[in-house]
Amino acid sequence: MTKISEHRVLVSGAGSIGVRHLKNLRALGISTLAFADPGPPSEGLSALQQEGSLQAFTEYEKALSEFKPTIVFLCSPTAFHIAQATLAARAGCHLFIEKPLSHSPDGIDALLSECEAHHLVTMVGCNWRFHPGSQLIKKLLTQHAIGDVLSARIRTASFLPHWRRAVPYKESYSADPAQGGVLLDCIHEIDLALWYFGAASLEFASVLPATSIGLTVDGLAELLLRHTSGALSSVHLSFVQRTWRRGCEIIGSEGTIRWELRSPPGVFPAEDAAAKVLLYGADGALRESFPVAADRDTPYKEEVRHFLDAVARGEETDAPLSHGVSALMIALGARELKNVSP
Repeated sequence: MTKISEHRVLVSGAGSIGVRHLKNLRALGISTLAFADPGPPSEGLSALQQEGSLQAFTEYEKALSEFKPTIVFLCSPTAFHIAQATLAARAGCHLFIEKPLSHSPDGIDALLSECEAHHLVTMVGCNWRFHPGSQLIKKLLTQHAIGDVLSARIRTASFLPHWRRAVPYKESYSADPAQGGVLLDCIHEIDLALWYFGAASLEFASVLPATSIGLTVDGLAELLLRHTSGALSSVHLSFVQRTWRRGCEIIGSEGTIRWELRSPPGVFPAEDAAAKVLLYGADGALRESFPVAADRDTPYKEEVRHFLDAVARGEETDAPLSHGVSALMIALGARELKNVSP
């Protein structure tokens, strides 16, 4: 079995998330690294190249054939994910694919077949699963701390023009009607709902376009999911809200869990330090308050660590491609069911 430090890792796409993964891979002991990106290197990427060996390619297929990776991280625009992943799977590479898995169901079955045929370890990168708050909530639910889950409200709200200051938001893939929009870009909350409460069907979706920021893509969405566990979850997604919010409220037969974040991790350290998951008992009184502070990079590093550990063991990750498919089908289903106001 190949030691993790001996793996050859190729990162496709050297934007902000690609550079973040390259940094974390190096910090976690991967020394043989390469990236493939057709654009000029960013300041962050140039700094990484100066810090140590990092092979550069402008063509993805050339990187596969010449670098011969054993692991591929796909951080390219969503529309490229399935085609690039399929090529990597045929070459026998373990796969880490940034969320969302794709913008379309096309080619997914063939990719899953390739991964199964080559016994590959796969993971869809949803870093919010690895935030201490999410991890604690999952643990509390597994312990039945609030009894049977009856309903939940999971929400995220942010302002797309503030996401990537270096790139005009109207030129980003988020603004592309084919591969952008809040349903795909903010799929984390759909993933969390499925992770917390199990498989679900989409009962209802209502969507508004992001016209307030000059875009036609979906910018605000309300989804209602019915889980096979019997729970109902309401998912609110927005990237047209100027105040950043993230959190959830989970109602159980014997209590309630609440978690509210008012700023992105790492922006205001004092607010990070004050972040707590609140557990309420059957009498409605606060039973326990759990600190869940985290900086911006920790969830990203922990998801990569989890993936590399799974590769080392030859075992399935906690977020394999099948989980990414489930979240994607909910998001695409919402697009089909949506009641879009003019």
